[in-house]
Amino acid sequence: MSSVMTQPTINITIDETSRVPKYKQIVDSIINDISKGRLQVGQKIPSINELSETCYLSRDTVEKAYKQLKERKIIVSVKGKGYYTAKTDLISKASIFFMINKPSSYKMMIYNSFVNAIGVNAHVNLFIYHCEESLFVKTLEKNMGAYDYYVIMPHFKLDDLSHVSYTEAILDTINQIPKDKLIIMDNAKPFIEGKYGSIYQDFKEDIYNALKEGLDRLKKYDKILLVYPTKSVHPYPKRILHGFRQFCVEYDFDFEILDEIYDDMELQSKDIYITIEEMDLVNLVRQIRKKGLVLGSDIGIISYNETPLKELLGITVISTDFKAMGETAAYMVLKNKKEKVKNVFKYIERNSL
Repeated sequence: MSSVMTQPTINITIDETSRVPKYKQIVDSIINDISKGRLQVGQKIPSINELSETCYLSRDTVEKAYKQLKERKIIVSVKGKGYYTAKTDLISKASIFFMINKPSSYKMMIYNSFVNAIGVNAHVNLFIYHCEESLFVKTLEKNMGAYDYYVIMPHFKLDDLSHVSYTEAILDTINQIPKDKLIIMDNAKPFIEGKYGSIYQDFKEDIYNALKEGLDRLKKYDKILLVYPTKSVHPYPKRILHGFRQFCVEYDFDFEILDEIYDDMELQSKDIYITIEEMDLVNLVRQIRKKGLVLGSDIGIISYNETPLKELLGITVISTDFKAMGETAAYMVLKNKKEKVKNVFKYIERNSL
């Protein structure tokens, strides 16, 4: 380990044996000097060339460190004069990289719940990768080492628009994140090495148990139809299908799986539909009303994922508790927890059954 004094006011410590990138060690050293009062607000720090020469580091390494410090507003550059420390009130706050797969209402519910629970203790930056493997990898690699915590929600699509939880490229990228800084949300990842935080859904078990909870009501219907989109831009886990099939087989229900709610559906009395996408729910309710059928009597509906609109319309839902998921992830960050927690999943019965 080498400790090099570049000026009486700044102490850059570089551990040559550490696996922590040298630019990150520079960042941590400057932040440590500020937090301990060795550097004051507005105080000049060495130039990139000065620090490079004094610490025997490449110019690129120092430049990368200074760029990160500037992005976090810890230092500022003044043209023709050099670099100076900026406001120090950001130093005590954690910076959090928060990445979701799509900007749906319930994913944003998780994000808003997380931000509210974190409060003033951290700065949270939101990223969206639209289930695209390449965008996920590119975004994560670009921001690697720039944040104190990485909260990520892994759901991906293949070329045929089917859902996949991970690929080798995704696992390789995630495994570059220090595990004490990683929290996986929504989708469990058993193949990620090390001890990290996780708050997840069990898609197969959740739908099975939720339908089992509503068994007495479901028995009043002749057939259950699951509307599972196979060509969605943001695909859904196949484990939903597995849990649905298991329930129907074990409890001897006649069932069918549809890709979507088609126009002019052959609606029959005593059918019950389980919809996942919002537009399928809207289209189904519209057709039920158009044909003069009574929702909750002639035809039943269960919708996947709770939203305020479904509550207002009296739609029965099976849903994870999105607010609880965000709050639990925030608690893990604030308390530095490395636990694996299965999120609460609810069956909420309303007038559509």
